Amino acid sequence: MRATTIHAPYDIRVEDVPDAAVRHPKDAVVRVLRACICGSDLWAYRGEAEREPGQRIGHEFLGTVVETGSEVTGLRPGDLVVAPFMWSDGACEFCAEGLPTSCPNGGFWGANGSDGGQGEAVRVPHADGTLVKLPAEAAGDDRLLTALLALSDVMGTGHHAAVGAGVRPGSTVAVVGDGAVGLCGVLAAKRLGAERIIALGRHQARTDIARTFGATDVVAERGEAAVAAVRELTAGHGAHAVIEAVGTEQSMRTAVGITRPGGGIGWVGVPHGSGTGLDMGVLFARNIAVRGGVAPVRAYIPELLPDVLNGTIDPSPVFDLTVDLAGVPDGYRAMDDRSALKVLVKA
Repeated sequence: MRATTIHAPYDIRVEDVPDAAVRHPKDAVVRVLRACICGSDLWAYRGEAEREPGQRIGHEFLGTVVETGSEVTGLRPGDLVVAPFMWSDGACEFCAEGLPTSCPNGGFWGANGSDGGQGEAVRVPHADGTLVKLPAEAAGDDRLLTALLALSDVMGTGHHAAVGAGVRPGSTVAVVGDGAVGLCGVLAAKRLGAERIIALGRHQARTDIARTFGATDVVAERGEAAVAAVRELTAGHGAHAVIEAVGTEQSMRTAVGITRPGGGIGWVGVPHGSGTGLDMGVLFARNIAVRGGVAPVRAYIPELLPDVLNGTIDPSPVFDLTVDLAGVPDGYRAMDDRSALKVLVKA
């Protein structure tokens, strides 16, 4: 089969690799119908996250089950399924507590020895605990399939940030980061009842999506200028809830600076760079809570899925460029130079 591999910084290839196959009784094999490129994939692409030459890449996909192991009971060939960006057994105490990302039997697509999502098929360990069945009729709806793909990562991650930040009905929310996760954070905040949503971003195509998703205000400034602008919009107080969806020291400093005393920060930007930007003295003095981390999207899919199916939320606009599998290297280049927000990969 064909799959995407990474060999060095800026060296992404689509190559022939061994076919995905059942190796253990709890495995399933999924033929990929939709995959995509994530902003976090760019850290490996740029050489900021270490990978071995030839390692698979990609962690967001949905598709059709083509084979199951002897101990898989909840799935059968032909089922349409979406996969969260990590697999988990669904049976351990962490899975029971809603934190499948800490499952001791879990793992991350594209890790050494595992298949990546950007390929023709994927071997899924612990298939019953990992995969979520979708209505069969969704396979014939192109827009809906694209929206459902967002449940594999960015929609659930945006939701995790909103929950961690403490978004509640009537609250004012600020979103730091205009990438796909930040935009889904806007959508999640709107779904949770935020009255005012301030999107921080300077790319009009992205802030236009933010407004479509529910943003009431846009702040194009950065750093201290952004802090001043948000405070001016909030009578000097800041936002009740702030979503941090970038992961740099500057973005976290901005998040802290625009959080209202007693407010919260939902931190989902993958940390990179020299520091966190967290001043413990400021957090203490202003009673600011910080929650977040790796989003347990498998736990959120059952909650979010009905709203995607009925159209209450539609994250599909975050995908603004479509390629086939052979075009994946071009998709990485487009996201790297910011000519694309998030690239959809169609089988």
